Amino acid sequence: MPFAFVQHLKNKRIILASGSPRRREILSKLGLNFDVVPSKFPETLDKAKYTPSEYAIANATEKGLEVYGRLAQEVQEVDIVIAADTIVSIDNDILEKPKNAEDALRILKRLSGRSHRVYTGIAFIYALRDPDHPGYNIVSFTEETEVTFRECNEEDFKVYIETGEPMDKAGAYGYQALGSIFVEKINGCYYNVVGFPIKVFTELEKLVKKQEI
Repeated sequence: MPFAFVQHLKNKRIILASGSPRRREILSKLGLNFDVVPSKFPETLDKAKYTPSEYAIANATEKGLEVYGRLAQEVQEVDIVIAADTIVSIDNDILEKPKNAEDALRILKRLSGRSHRVYTGIAFIYALRDPDHPGYNIVSFTEETEVTFRECNEEDFKVYIETGEPMDKAGAYGYQALGSIFVEKINGCYYNVVGFPIKVFTELEKLVKKQEI
């Protein structure tokens, strides 16, 4: 294993607060052992009060806190909870998962022939190591990637929507699958567009080096 900090984390209980198979797959590549406990946070934050970046971080933080608090109530030992939230933004509007097929078509038509930004907010919630001051700490950050769609026709979008793929994706497309056919180029981290940026690993390493986890 090329990452020395991974060995330190081998004996830690790591919780991924997401049911996303894509995030689970990416985190697994690091060679870590972790449990999946999807968050029950309803994602009802008022978008008007946040920038796109702030909104992604706030959602990720609330997701992580919900899981951390739930496991604490069950008296389960947890070393760190990792939570994430991915959104798409165009014209500074926040686009999440489509509500239905009509909404998916509206979103895709808006993205056609234009550039938009993908933000993933990440939150680490971890137990403080000072026995005299029990509690938790939160570290949060965001990653941003620019994605440009080629000019697409409505019929192609309709066929894509019929596959069902867009319905659980922020921005109504999955870059790691069929949705990539609409993408002309990206500028930034590929894994961020998928929903779990590489920056997760570098930030975990920082926490280990600072002996916070």
